[in-house]
Amino acid sequence: MTKRQTPETETKNIDSFLAPSAFSVTPNHIRVGSQFVRTIFLATYPRYLHTNWFSPIINLDRVFDIGIYINPKNTALVLKQLRDQLARLQAQVMEESSTGKVRNPILETAIQDIESLRDQLQQGTDRFFELGVYITLYENSLRELDETENKIKGMLEYQLIFSRPATFRMSEGFSSTLPLNTDKLSVYTSLNTEPLSSTFPFVSFDLTSNSGILYGINTHNNSLVLYDRFGLENANAVVFGKSGGGKSYTIKLEILRSLVFGTQVLVIDPEDEYKFLAETVGGSNIKISINSPHHLNPFDLPVPKTDEAPADVFKSHLLALTGLLKLILGDLTPEEDSILDEALIQTYAIKDITPDADFSNSIPPILSDLQNVLEGLTGAESMAIRLKKYSQGTFAGFLNNPTNVSLENRLVAFSIRDMEEELRPIAMYLILNHIWTQVRRDLKKRILVVDEAWWLMKYPLGAEFLFNIAKRARKYYLGLTTISQDIPDFMASAQGKAIVTNSSIQMLMKQSPASIEVVKQTFNLTDAEKYYLLEARVGFGLFFIGQNHVGIRIVASYAEDQIITSDPRQILEVEKAKEEWAKMSS
Repeated sequence: MTKRQTPETETKNIDSFLAPSAFSVTPNHIRVGSQFVRTIFLATYPRYLHTNWFSPIINLDRVFDIGIYINPKNTALVLKQLRDQLARLQAQVMEESSTGKVRNPILETAIQDIESLRDQLQQGTDRFFELGVYITLYENSLRELDETENKIKGMLEYQLIFSRPATFRMSEGFSSTLPLNTDKLSVYTSLNTEPLSSTFPFVSFDLTSNSGILYGINTHNNSLVLYDRFGLENANAVVFGKSGGGKSYTIKLEILRSLVFGTQVLVIDPEDEYKFLAETVGGSNIKISINSPHHLNPFDLPVPKTDEAPADVFKSHLLALTGLLKLILGDLTPEEDSILDEALIQTYAIKDITPDADFSNSIPPILSDLQNVLEGLTGAESMAIRLKKYSQGTFAGFLNNPTNVSLENRLVAFSIRDMEEELRPIAMYLILNHIWTQVRRDLKKRILVVDEAWWLMKYPLGAEFLFNIAKRARKYYLGLTTISQDIPDFMASAQGKAIVTNSSIQMLMKQSPASIEVVKQTFNLTDAEKYYLLEARVGFGLFFIGQNHVGIRIVASYAEDQIITSDPRQILEVEKAKEEWAKMSS
């Protein structure tokens, strides 16, 4: 027979479950289990309180609980008390004046404050409150508890705010900072609305440094979000958001400001959005398509650095080239994979390029050379047929030509807007491989922007290649910026998650309901942050540096906005203005 539990029994069981193993109270601290606890309260305040004066305490890297109790006071009663106090002060002034004493600035200031406060209360523009602020500290030893208390006291006294320990009332102080809404200390200071509002506790970290570029405005406290991405543990960044949320606008603004500091920027541009920016700053806009006069040869080899063995560079390049060919040829059997590796080695050997030779000045082969080698190898017939479309057929102009473009300009944008949709992943891989070859050949500060990266992330080979760049970019003074609007596809692969993990800067713009749950889980967002991203206006989002993040508002000057805008209406206005200027000039 089972005994029925009464509500009193259930409450007792819950209390026993939540209660600490030990609880000891002394005059100046409490022992809760293995933790030492002390409660202090704010006793006196200065005449003026500046905004966010409580921020250093909130952001202190210590474990503590804060209880803030605000009780409104009856306005009529406060007015009566102020009138009585004013009468006493004026009587004191008259008494001192009659005895021949010089004027007392303290009394005059107090009278002015009371008169001003009475006017505001009478007009209903201000109210009076009783404020109690209690802080309960938790440490592992008494020495650490004393150090933390002294540190907080010093931070407060620097602002002329004085605290006191709740001596002989530690139990009441501890209870007052528990989430029970029970004030057992009742230590109050009277404040009106304006200084009370400065106590608002929901303040944020200032994500800023002493150097770098301006990313935007911190929406929590209007401070500047200023950072040098190359001063972080790595210079990689990811930007996620739905179409029209301001992703490309944000990155174009970063590009424009990075160019000022001598950073070279390379962009893979799927929608030709960076063309006007490149032309404005004197950069290059390179179109990659089947009929384009611009060509990239995937067989170009990087020049080994002084600390690199040519054989290692050669083998690493073969792996990247094999990945591109697998995107072109599709699935390969193990036998075909082995034959392709042998064919690549023979193709380079035709041009006297071997792993142990100095190939820094050698002329690399092209795709038709590989086609000829495959046609002469037993078991490579199927691959030769599939490759023929790219070496001699419809797509021959795309891959089967020597490189005739330069990456020496300070801004180079590769546009693949006119590329057929089925060839876009191949084009992105080709451009990335060419850029990576150049990055390894010549060390300088660079940013590589991959817009709409989900095109490449859909394919395991493309995702792996992009992840390898993100992982190795720091060694070559490169910062990879990955932009995507299709977040579920991007995060579906292990490589996508690893790219986010290996990015010091993460930016989230306006999100769609379809992807918000993936974003929330990936970035450990609160419900409030989730709804903020769902309702964010264009140019607003969250900016992450490591474990810290703030709301950000992207702000550009008028001149910058005219250069980087993606708004079709503004673009038409700019084009019209250019035509009118051309007519006037002629």
